[in-house]
This record gives sequence, C-alpha cells and structure tokens, in this order.
Amino acid sequence: MNVFDIIGPVMIGPSSSHTAGAVRLGRVAWKILGEEPVKAEIELSGSFAQTYKGHGTDKALIAGIMGMHSYDENIKCSLEIAKKQGLVYGFKKANIPDSHPNTARITLYGKDGATAVVEGASIGGGNILVAKVNGMDVTFTGQYNTILVRHYDRPGTIAAVTNFMAYSDVNIGNFRLSRPKKGGEAIMTIEIDGNPPENLMEQLKLLPHVIGVILLRAM
Repeated sequence: MNVFDIIGPVMIGPSSSHTAGAVRLGRVAWKILGEEPVKAEIELSGSFAQTYKGHGTDKALIAGIMGMHSYDENIKCSLEIAKKQGLVYGFKKANIPDSHPNTARITLYGKDGATAVVEGASIGGGNILVAKVNGMDVTFTGQYNTILVRHYDRPGTIAAVTNFMAYSDVNIGNFRLSRPKKGGEAIMTIEIDGNPPENLMEQLKLLPHVIGVILLRAM
C-alpha cells in the first residue's frame, strides 16, 4: 500500500474525490487529446452531478483539462483562466449506466481538429479509474506509466507490440485489449514498470497496423 493511500494526495481541496480525482480525470482527457483544447463538453453522473459546484468539481475538471496538476493553486480560479484562454465549456447531468457514483464523461475538441472522449471515475483518495477512451473499454488508474496503442485488429499486431517492448527492456505490469468489432479498430492498454526508453513511442508507431500511441505518465 502506498503511503498516499493512507494520508491522501497532495492537493488543493476541499475533497480528494471531488477535487483531486476530478483534476486527474481532466488531465487524462487533456493528454489523450494531445493538443490545446478549445471546447469541453462534460457529463456528470451520480454524486458528481449533484454536488459538483459545491465541491469545486467543475473547477477541478476544467483545471485538469488545461493540464494542471491536483496541487496547482490555480485550480480555484480555473474557470476564469479558461475563459481568458478561450476554452468554451459546459456541464450537464447525465445517467451513465453501471457507473461509479463519481463519474464524468469528458468530450474535448482541440484547436487543430482532434477530438477525445474519456469516461472515468474518481474512486476515493484522489485515485481514478478510467473506463472508456473514445468509446472503447479500457482499465487504468494513472498510478503507473500507461501506454495506449490504437491499432487495427490484425493477426500478429499484439505480439509485435509486446515483443518490441520486451526487446526494449520494458516490463509489462498489466495488459488489456478492447476490440468492439473483430477486424476493426482496437486499443491496447499497457501499464508498465518504470519509465520507457525515450524513443519507444515513436518506434511503436512504425509497427504494422498501429494507428497511434499515447504515453500517460503516472500521476
């Protein structure tokens, strides 16, 4: 058990679940978008939907979407900063079936045309669990360096990626594959031990049938 699981994260309050975890969810969405966001549509479910203004969840999510960490003192004025930067945002309540009470679905639009949809939950103590990326099932917490590999579902693609990582001396701690349709687009979620080599992401992108690779560093 990590000491921060006991004493909680370094954060700007008032709540580790509604503030620190929300910042981290927003930051994951920002990383996956991969460019400056210009618009954010945020759906809130369960407890998030009922208490997000009183607990500062709205400020926390927007802070993360702009790349802030959970300990950034600017979280408290993130909405004002977003307006100055031209980030258009909106919140609405939603019923996301079979989800954790503190769940958000974040849809981001980037200045260069990219989009990203991330669904995840703040599960307590500032910890998060990301459940979907662009409509595909994933499972990761952000506590470990995580590599997301978008690819076409073709024979040998998983072996090519994992073998290359093994040759690069990268140890895989957890692996999950999601493929909504056989033969279509799929995503690998790979949690790794330690830091990957500097050029690993670019090399993985060159492998056959790989569409894109994102590294989410541990938070």
